[in-house]
Amino acid sequence: MNILVIGAARSGIAVSVLLAKHHHQVTLNDIGLIKDKSRLNNPPIKMIENGHPESLWTEPFDLVIKSPGINHNHPFIQGFIERQFKVINEIEMALEYGKNYVYGAITGTNGKTTTTSLLGEMLKYKNSHNQACGNIGNALSEVVNAYEDESLDLALEIAAFQLIGSPSLHPLVSVIMNLSPDHLDVFKDADEYYKAKTLVYQNQRGDDWFLQNLDDLNVMTYTKDVQCKVITFSLYKAADLCLRNKQVYLFDTMLFDQKDLKLLGLHNLQNAMVAAAMAYKMGVKVEDIQDCIRHFMGVEHRIEFVKTINEVLYYNDSKGTNCDATIIALKAFPMPVILLAGGYDKHTGFDDLIPYLDQVKEMIVFGATKMQLKEIYPKAKVVNDLKEATELAFALAKRQDVVLFSPACASYDQFNNYEERGKLFKEYVHKLTK
Repeated sequence: MNILVIGAARSGIAVSVLLAKHHHQVTLNDIGLIKDKSRLNNPPIKMIENGHPESLWTEPFDLVIKSPGINHNHPFIQGFIERQFKVINEIEMALEYGKNYVYGAITGTNGKTTTTSLLGEMLKYKNSHNQACGNIGNALSEVVNAYEDESLDLALEIAAFQLIGSPSLHPLVSVIMNLSPDHLDVFKDADEYYKAKTLVYQNQRGDDWFLQNLDDLNVMTYTKDVQCKVITFSLYKAADLCLRNKQVYLFDTMLFDQKDLKLLGLHNLQNAMVAAAMAYKMGVKVEDIQDCIRHFMGVEHRIEFVKTINEVLYYNDSKGTNCDATIIALKAFPMPVILLAGGYDKHTGFDDLIPYLDQVKEMIVFGATKMQLKEIYPKAKVVNDLKEATELAFALAKRQDVVLFSPACASYDQFNNYEERGKLFKEYVHKLTK
């Protein structure tokens, strides 16, 4: 087949290598320079850099694969769709070759990364090659490149824009963690975004499991047509998966004790409940689930403890890319915090933060949304960038304070991704006493 791959980040590189290995003719296109070219020479892959030429619309491609970072409404992508090209994403292509994989699929607005990471760690008790992948860490194609002929159990984080291009997705167990407005720079409205999330269970049938969050009104409203077994879960109500006397039960099986979980916040208890239930469905022993819970220390960039300086605690929540994520972070602390926020504008607004601003002692804002954030918190101090924000927080902080970097925004105004942003924040914190 003659295949075009659009986007040369991690998933684009990985799927190009996979396709070339299977003797397809591959063209890799990126808006900028293509990095990691050493992987693209054997067998050779045609590379087109520094732009998306419309001349590619007239090429005889049998298939177009879009990387997840590219908006499905991008005019270049729409040009292929209008000309009747088949456009899929990297996960759909990887599933074609990962025939022996069983996977749990995790989507939703918040909590995906922690849940996926924890499930991935639990699955390693069955096989050390089992892992978390997808919209987290390794692309699924990278897993296939390494373990194509193995039978693996995978924790698959999948975003809404990946679900749109994955019509063959068929997890053994799936979940929509929660639903709140996000990515409205990509989707026309919240309704379109929520409906995209429900594609996670579109192919599930029979004894497959879909975990349904009773505590989330939007999830309950949008998940009405599930054709497989529905497992309800709740932190507060009687459900198939719930708390009883501070222990997590799935039906009559005690999965783990709440006191063994080391992560802050009720949201992380919910994440752990879901991961444990998914692992149980995927064949992980209860004693291994419990051992993993006792040793799991959390995910980088998600309410991640960085350092104590002069009795001030610094936390990195760069993964907090929307209001709900930042609200969750604020609720994790019993005391008021110095909040660092701002970044790329996803057009979701910040009004949802207002009821939680009593939890904020000082707010320091930066980036493209800094003036929007100052509108909802007029006392906010405005700076140019994250480095200035971190240094000002250090100057303002008193003993027993918490400095929380939870931007409530995506990173693309000043950074390549939230990982880069979080790593820089940690570097700035570590340099504060030097």
